[in-house]
Amino acid sequence: MRKLPLIGLTLDAEQPGGYSKLPWYALRQNYFASVARAGGLPVALPHAPELAEAYLDEIDGLLVTGGAFDVDPALYGGGAAHPTVALKEGRTAFELAMVRGALQRNMPILGICGGEQLLAVALGGTLIQHIPDSIPAALAHEQPNPRTEPGHTVEISEGTLLARLVGGTRMAVNSAHHQAVERPGPASVINAVAPDGVIEGIESTGHRFALGVQWHPEYAVDAADQRILDGFVAACR
Repeated sequence: MRKLPLIGLTLDAEQPGGYSKLPWYALRQNYFASVARAGGLPVALPHAPELAEAYLDEIDGLLVTGGAFDVDPALYGGGAAHPTVALKEGRTAFELAMVRGALQRNMPILGICGGEQLLAVALGGTLIQHIPDSIPAALAHEQPNPRTEPGHTVEISEGTLLARLVGGTRMAVNSAHHQAVERPGPASVINAVAPDGVIEGIESTGHRFALGVQWHPEYAVDAADQRILDGFVAACR
């Protein structure tokens, strides 16, 4: 019997308070459930950049999760940090080491929300630091309704990996971000755009599966969301 593909999921990191009086890791259960539903064996990856290569030796695919923090603008030449920017430098250092190592190995990568932004930066792209200050008449990308419901739609570019996975060119998505990709890297393409023009997805043209989406498909607010996870896990086999 063939083993299930081992999928490494990056964790969020929190300071003392709430769950524990010591620093702690966290990740929503639906991340793990969506990978398991797709036929993968999900495992959590604690933040240790020096162990990135050892982790990559063991896993078959990398899922970079989202979180309430931002990529340091210094990593993409973004200038001074906007007042809204919040950093988790230890997490970013680890995730960047994992993404760069996975790209070098041509290992499948799925970046979700902040994970999409980090993937874009690793591929040479840049970010908008705060959408309301950069996009006139922008949608509420930090949607006021629950994340279990759609916030807006996206148009998906024909001929992209994302379009092949979801089987269409339009999806309803949830939205929980104040930053977005400004420009994809030189070997990347935009695969999804919101009605206000905000980039909602990117993918590498030089790797077999390096895909990022700005929304959270693990919530499955659209029937096509699980197809993204299914296609990612299938690429890891």
